[in-house]
Amino acid sequence: MTDIPMRKPANSGLLAMALTAFLWSIAGLFIKVVDWHPFAIAAARSAVASLVILAWLRRPHIHWSWPQVGAALAQTATMLLFVTANKTTSAANAILLQYFGPVSTALLGAWILRERVRWEQWASFPFVGLGMALLFMDKIGGGRLLGNVLAVLSGLAFSFCFVFLRMQKDASPLESMLLAHWFTVAIGVGVSLFLPAPVFTWKAAGAIAMLGVFQIGAAAILFSYAIKRISAVSANLVAVIEPVFNPVWVFLALGERPGFTAIAGGAIIIAAVTAASVISARRTT
Repeated sequence: MTDIPMRKPANSGLLAMALTAFLWSIAGLFIKVVDWHPFAIAAARSAVASLVILAWLRRPHIHWSWPQVGAALAQTATMLLFVTANKTTSAANAILLQYFGPVSTALLGAWILRERVRWEQWASFPFVGLGMALLFMDKIGGGRLLGNVLAVLSGLAFSFCFVFLRMQKDASPLESMLLAHWFTVAIGVGVSLFLPAPVFTWKAAGAIAMLGVFQIGAAAILFSYAIKRISAVSANLVAVIEPVFNPVWVFLALGERPGFTAIAGGAIIIAAVTAASVISARRTT
């Protein structure tokens, strides 16, 4: 009797996190369409995303607690660091280095949240690392030290974001995402004042709308739902499936077939994440 009510929130949280990762994965496809500098793209898509979140919340409760502000700052740092890393190292390096975040999330979650990291989660980490390496085997390399460092810092900021959002599991973590987008708009616009002005086209506007409404707008709503129902490390672990979708989008948009190593890497990641998630969801506490 006590097991069934606990499984349902966990299962819905895992599904919401998987859908979040799916929406996050369309970023590369639409960002390439926009011929703007990264800070203009980040500011524009966050402006649109903030309107989506405001429409969902209607009356956001901004209380400026340190978990709320901490999550917002961590998410802002994640977005800006990742954008900058993509400009100073290879995209594959940036994604690969960022997604070693589940390990740091596990350590931070155990330290700050007192959330126990289960054996199945620890066991999945090396398989996820192997899958990531295989997924980008033909694209890894050629990165610069600065870009690689920024990518690692982005992953660390991402871990803090998961932990601070999880601290609000009994409140509304979506306000933190709203603040993060406001911060990103402010920083992006401020930096853009010293860079060439973006050229408006309907193609770019459509891509920004897709990014703002779905890739980070709807994703933020799903993310806030998920993080209230599953642990920080579980959420970050499921988020690792995001880059698995990237070859799918490239294939659908450009007709480029992923190689055997990419398919094998994606399969290993999905298998490891699925196994760990199923075991965690079925566990009774």
